[in-house]
Amino acid sequence: MATTQHQRVPGGGQPPGRLARVPFPVVDEVARHCAQDAEPSTVLIEIQLPGLVDEERLRSAFAGSLARHPRALMRERPRGLFARRYEWELTESPDTDPVSFPPCAPGALERARAGALERAPALTASPPLRLEVVREPDREGCVLLFTVHHTALDGPACLRLAGTAAEIYGACPTPPPPAPARPPSAPPPRHSRAPVVARPAQVAPGSPGPAPVPGNAQLLAELPVPRRESGAPYTVNDQLMVATALTVADWNRAQGAPGADRRPLRITMPVDDRNRGPEMPIGNGTRLVEVPFSASEVASGADVAALLRTTAERTRVLKAQTRPQLGRAASLLTAPLLPVATRAALTRGLRVVAGPWTSTTLLSNIGRIPYPLDFGDAGRATAVWFSAPARMPRGLTFTTASTGGRLHLALRWSRTLLGDEDGVRLLDLFTRHLAATSSEAV
Repeated sequence: MATTQHQRVPGGGQPPGRLARVPFPVVDEVARHCAQDAEPSTVLIEIQLPGLVDEERLRSAFAGSLARHPRALMRERPRGLFARRYEWELTESPDTDPVSFPPCAPGALERARAGALERAPALTASPPLRLEVVREPDREGCVLLFTVHHTALDGPACLRLAGTAAEIYGACPTPPPPAPARPPSAPPPRHSRAPVVARPAQVAPGSPGPAPVPGNAQLLAELPVPRRESGAPYTVNDQLMVATALTVADWNRAQGAPGADRRPLRITMPVDDRNRGPEMPIGNGTRLVEVPFSASEVASGADVAALLRTTAERTRVLKAQTRPQLGRAASLLTAPLLPVATRAALTRGLRVVAGPWTSTTLLSNIGRIPYPLDFGDAGRATAVWFSAPARMPRGLTFTTASTGGRLHLALRWSRTLLGDEDGVRLLDLFTRHLAATSSEAV
């Protein structure tokens, strides 16, 4: 597990008395089993502000946010050799100060981004996240860069913390956003079905270099939100899904990947049913579903309009289904029947065996940012990027969010699979295919 040294804050550490304990949920346990230093499992959130925040006010506001959402104040509890569970220990205050202000200097943002990709926050110190406030001499405003250990929290949960901190900092209460709407369940039309049993295609290797560096790299881009006609049967999420599928299919063909024209694609899609208001559950709350595409559907010259309709039918059904977050097999695998160390070894072994059956890639669309992120005299957020981990064997993720009518895309990849130039080429492909889903094009 990757760890980071922190300066202990006054009042942190072991509070008196017995602390509340929470057994790791299924998602947390599976992530903990597979944690490794070479590819830290981190979620990054980058919030750009037009002005500068006051250091003490921000520290106070974020401390207030943690107090309002105490489930984020957690650390992994030490366990014995034959313990049957990992447990979170909920602390009454932070063990460490999660907020830092690196020196204002040229290149500070790129260095902060690189550090966020390379080093995960410690799970043994509460809270398991970092917030860096980054400033550069020739850049207006500042950037709030969150690094979250994905074993403990997901992106929407951390964004809820940021939204509460903004509310406290700006002294401007905001009405709670509505819960995400979910369509009623309905059986998919026959023509919307695609092969789901066949082994899916994987992202073809690019040119990571003769001695690829372990870990992840990412590329951030701002794109126009694709237009839709009023009453269109598909959503922006469906447009993003189609663009992702066509991008990977084109990439694999260009790389000459074996079976590029025969194997189906499967794209993992997180679904979040949580209420985004002040009572939002903090932790890993999304469930993962897989959207299938047959090889013929994403062939060169694919009918984009037809693909949008069938994709909308599939995603509508998948969102409406009720299932465990990682499926029933994961629930069985994490049952506390054996010591946790035994289950960890079994999970890692199964992960290697199941590698060829892992989904092709992941698309995580946060959608419209549900909070104003108004930091008073520092202004409202002008851009928000999310970045989801891209560990092998999947090795490539697409994460999107929209702010101010613009789409913010983070393309993240494993350095053992792709190089920097490969990332640029994939971004070009995605941009072209996303534009092809716009109502003007279809």
